[in-house]
Amino acid sequence: MTATLPTATDPRPGAATATAPQVPQQRTRPGGLGVRPPAPAHPLLRLRSSRSDLLLCAVVLLAIVLVQGWNITRFPTLSDDEGTYLAQAWAVQQGDGLAHYTYWYDHPPLGWIQIAGLTYLPSLLVPDWMTVAPMRLSMVAVSAVSSVLIYVLARRLWLPRWASGLAMALFGLSPLSVVLQREIFLDNLAVMWMLLAFCLAASPSRHLWHHFGSGLAAATAVLTKETMLVVLPALLVTMWRHSHRDTRKFAVTGAVTACLLIGLSYPLYALLNNELLPGAGHVSLIDGITYQMSRPGSGFILSPGSGSNGVLRSWLYYDTVLPLGGLAGALLLLATLRWSVTAHALAGPALAAVLLAAVAMRPSGYLPAMYVIQALPFLALVLAGGAASVTHAVLRRRRAPGEPRPFTHGRRVLVGVLAAAAAVYVLPRWYDGDRTALTADANAPYRQAAAWLGREVPDPARTRVLVDDALWLDAVHHGFEPGLGAIWFYKADLDPAVTGTLPAGWRDIDYVVSSPTVRRDAADLPNVKAALEHSAVVAVFGSGEDRIEIRRTDSAGRQSGS
Repeated sequence: MTATLPTATDPRPGAATATAPQVPQQRTRPGGLGVRPPAPAHPLLRLRSSRSDLLLCAVVLLAIVLVQGWNITRFPTLSDDEGTYLAQAWAVQQGDGLAHYTYWYDHPPLGWIQIAGLTYLPSLLVPDWMTVAPMRLSMVAVSAVSSVLIYVLARRLWLPRWASGLAMALFGLSPLSVVLQREIFLDNLAVMWMLLAFCLAASPSRHLWHHFGSGLAAATAVLTKETMLVVLPALLVTMWRHSHRDTRKFAVTGAVTACLLIGLSYPLYALLNNELLPGAGHVSLIDGITYQMSRPGSGFILSPGSGSNGVLRSWLYYDTVLPLGGLAGALLLLATLRWSVTAHALAGPALAAVLLAAVAMRPSGYLPAMYVIQALPFLALVLAGGAASVTHAVLRRRRAPGEPRPFTHGRRVLVGVLAAAAAVYVLPRWYDGDRTALTADANAPYRQAAAWLGREVPDPARTRVLVDDALWLDAVHHGFEPGLGAIWFYKADLDPAVTGTLPAGWRDIDYVVSSPTVRRDAADLPNVKAALEHSAVVAVFGSGEDRIEIRRTDSAGRQSGS
């Protein structure tokens, strides 16, 4: 998921491995792209040693933190996935295991272990803050680190200072980024670790430990969110290009070995717990992988009406420039790899963007809304690199022998016009999207429903309520028993440890908090569906499809009447 402009050689012993990366010699026509790298003479080594880089990075970082942090608890709408990861992190903090229910190897646990660490001190100081909305603030720190890594990586890939700042701004200020990077998703943590892996792989120092560290960071990214496996070939390309030819085999072998050894810790954990292979009476890693590989698909991403197409439309609703422009730029860079220095420099990020897009376009795969988070940094780098390449081509065209000196002022005006046109197209759309994120309150119904549970239920310790995971921790803080009093609604039908405590099915449930997620998935959950059908609304918060209903079951009514 660092930085002066050093001399070409390192004065330390063994400095033969510390020379700046060589740029391929290429023949191009006058005015062609890629005559020389559109960057300073030397790549960035340590960010803290370059005042200009520090100043630009700090200014852009401040803007990103302000935009992403403002109104973060109120927008976007709380999601069940966020609640699940945070509840699992809470279980780790409490010493109750790897999850608040039976851990069934749906994802590697390293992601929410990190969330547990990030949220430990706030939850220790103010336990009631350990709910989804306040703990979103931890994601601002993750976004800040990722943004700085984007800048460092851009400079190490020979992008000029202004283009590196542009990549950072594209990554952190796009409305699509603002919405998704605010949420407590494993993908955000995985992106941070993968960017660190790329930064180490592209290190101009070319020390062997950088490549070992890159392998360790890549393994951490994969164990945080397993779909990061798709990006590993692009990381290998970057490492191969930036390693010294005399030590390349050792560097790449060491990185791959480090990645494999760390990655194997996950199946080793399952093996030591006798949960690697399927069997009676226990969960297994193989069952978890089988479920993830065979879960119902959401259709082809370009087929109107499919679930995947709906996800794509939701991405493009917030931003069309970063997904579409970045993907087009990545394809163009890979197509011009033979004669463009910019394409050579950005081959790794461009390949990562294309690989992630190829996986998203599987005809029958499952496409979650947060999937695009993994592509955002690479799309931003590609777009910024494309802007630097065009600027370089316009301003620094080589002259043929005898050709008069070009009219430099006119070329600068042309670059200014192009930049202004891009800003006129992009900024109004970004302004609308970011303004919504900064002002809208989509979570008032959730806050009101949580407050109602704490205020109106007379004996929460003896009451059973079905909730989605976005409200699970709120219910726990209001006194409902974790797991058996406050019940994550999926578990009422899918977890034997919970269904065994509900011998009468829906009759053993007192309340249902009917959120959009609960209503959407109840059709496949018999106990939840029956509880909704045999209940009456006692409170409603919000309106329309996004409303939150508090429903009391008929069984609870009879008990109170008797």
